[in-house]
Amino acid sequence: MSLNHVRPWRNIYRRKSRQIMVGNVPVGGDAPITVQTMTNTVTTDIKGTIAQVQAAAEAGADIVRVSVPDKDSATALKEIVRESPVPLVADIHFHYQRGIEAAEAGAACLRINPGNIGSEARVREVIKAARDHNCSIRIGVNAGSLEKHLLEKYAEPCPEAMVESGLDHIKILEDNDFHDFKISCKASDVFLAAAAYQALADATDAPIHLGITEAGGLTSGTIKSAIGLGNLLWMGIGDTIRVSLSADPVEEVKVGYEILKSLGLRHRGVNIISCPSCARQGFDVIKTVETLEKRLEHIKTPMSLSIIGCVVNGPGEALMTDVGFTGGGAGSGMVYLAGKQSHKMSNDEMVEHIVEQVEQKAAELDAVAEAAE
Repeated sequence: MSLNHVRPWRNIYRRKSRQIMVGNVPVGGDAPITVQTMTNTVTTDIKGTIAQVQAAAEAGADIVRVSVPDKDSATALKEIVRESPVPLVADIHFHYQRGIEAAEAGAACLRINPGNIGSEARVREVIKAARDHNCSIRIGVNAGSLEKHLLEKYAEPCPEAMVESGLDHIKILEDNDFHDFKISCKASDVFLAAAAYQALADATDAPIHLGITEAGGLTSGTIKSAIGLGNLLWMGIGDTIRVSLSADPVEEVKVGYEILKSLGLRHRGVNIISCPSCARQGFDVIKTVETLEKRLEHIKTPMSLSIIGCVVNGPGEALMTDVGFTGGGAGSGMVYLAGKQSHKMSNDEMVEHIVEQVEQKAAELDAVAEAAE
């Protein structure tokens, strides 16, 4: 019996959307919510861009976006696509010809901005290239680059203007019998983005790409994204997400997964439950958790680990995790396995022992999953 069945207040009922493919990755429908990031290398630095794509994929990125600002970048994209372990989205602005070149280079999806891609005729040419090369499209509406006529109509970026922009562009695609598209309506303002996304979700069944654009640095951007994306995901809105941070793309992937894990929408790797520590702690919780986060990065199997400094909440948290350690006295603590008290372990040896226990549990879970297939 699943936890959600026992506790219905944990359920999130996802908005019904149609499904498209981004390369070999399904987006929308009943597919898992995918996590994206974007390279920040110069695309013509082929070696550096490939390395960043591979690092993001290793961290769990399902899809990676690459900027294609000029013809040389479009040429480089062909080689990057060949070496990429995940589908690539070509980020296109201003020059519709770059979209055509990116589709020819093997991009799995084209991200175009209706506010700056050009006339309908040019958009039609991009659509033809996408269709000819089995490439999907993301309509990327952004509050910072709305069409001039919409800004004149509404006086400022607002949810109504953003949704109108998106629906106008959807109409162009659908009038050209192109339906393999998803859509986003990003803003750096959480309230503006949330309101626009809610209205958009009611207006179309297209898969929705969630993001708070220009969210900021690692700390501030994580918080802003968690609030904005978290609330929308809680409402069931969102089929794929990108956390925009002024940081390494790998950090975007990590934050994206943490947001999804906190809502029970996606599980990957070790979910560490730890206390903030206080004078009651039986060991250095903060240092231990920092060490374990690094030591357990290689674990992709979904599982839980509790690291609690004392017996106030430690035993209770350990009851609900795969592996747990609760601080005690005299330089040792208690190890819990599968929610049950197992054995004592000295603080000096606990890190190595916990890593060993987590790796062993991950191997067991992988074996069960493999047998079930």
